[in-house]
Amino acid sequence: MTHQLNKTLDRTNSDVVLIVDDVPDNLSVLHDALDESGYTVLVALNGAAALQRAAQALPDIVLLDAMMPGMDGFEVARQLKATPQTAHIPIIFMTGLTETEHLVAALEAGGVDYVTKPIKPKEVLARMQVHLQGARERRQARSALDAFGYASITVRVSDGRLMWQTPLARDLLMEYYGTDAPTTPMPVLKWLRRHVGSKEVLREPPRLSIEIGPKRLTFRLHQQIGDSEGGGDWLIIMQETSDESVIEVMALSFKLTPKEAEVLYWVVKGKINRDIGDIVGSSPMTVKKHLEHVYAKLGVETRTAAAGMVMSRIRQLHPQFEG
Repeated sequence: MTHQLNKTLDRTNSDVVLIVDDVPDNLSVLHDALDESGYTVLVALNGAAALQRAAQALPDIVLLDAMMPGMDGFEVARQLKATPQTAHIPIIFMTGLTETEHLVAALEAGGVDYVTKPIKPKEVLARMQVHLQGARERRQARSALDAFGYASITVRVSDGRLMWQTPLARDLLMEYYGTDAPTTPMPVLKWLRRHVGSKEVLREPPRLSIEIGPKRLTFRLHQQIGDSEGGGDWLIIMQETSDESVIEVMALSFKLTPKEAEVLYWVVKGKINRDIGDIVGSSPMTVKKHLEHVYAKLGVETRTAAAGMVMSRIRQLHPQFEG
């Protein structure tokens, strides 16, 4: 259902707005004003319908009535912000309540702004433009990160929820940890809490890395987002690097077969024959045969000599390589 509705909404020249209000007359006034201004407008008359529409359509912005029977706007906002797919959507509250505590409650529930009733369509349009532009820029920044191989996620320290992730980040977390939002992989959460919770927060905390074969996924803290209460939300940049190019260099430099180069790579990494066999899908005896050929081609007799010769060559070409 989600995919079907997303396909039917033309976002090429139009932002999608979800208006949530239990008073049809209020909906009508806003709907007409937004429609005339070129927006694609969706409506919901109660909280449950709002959550369903938001999950299906993933609107660009939500105009949300604060006081509704049943599930009020504050609870709708909290649920939208607690769901990774909708957490990034800006919410503007519409309220007839101007007391400070109600306005604070709206912002604490996840609203970025509020307008007071009776609604003035021009004011709503002006506020929307500000927040849509900000959301658009953040979306473009995330897309650019993905395009250059830098995935990103935001994690809330207090409850460990993964609040949002770029498409590349989702794929990488599934590949390396088998998890998806809102679950933050436990090693990542422990690493985050250890560094942001310490009395002395380092300017550049140590990075976290996990390896699968010759591939490595590295996490680094980028910046804190929003309120710091409870540790705040943190933007984490992830990058996958691969030493497959290093294996290719080994093969070319020393005239090795691809399999010999792969075996030698794991020797450099300090693995024993049995472990290398498990990694490359060969028996320890076959690994031993490959190594005999490698020693002959390199003109050495021991693992240590082979590793030393290879390391000096690789570091000339790949200074960042970690043996």
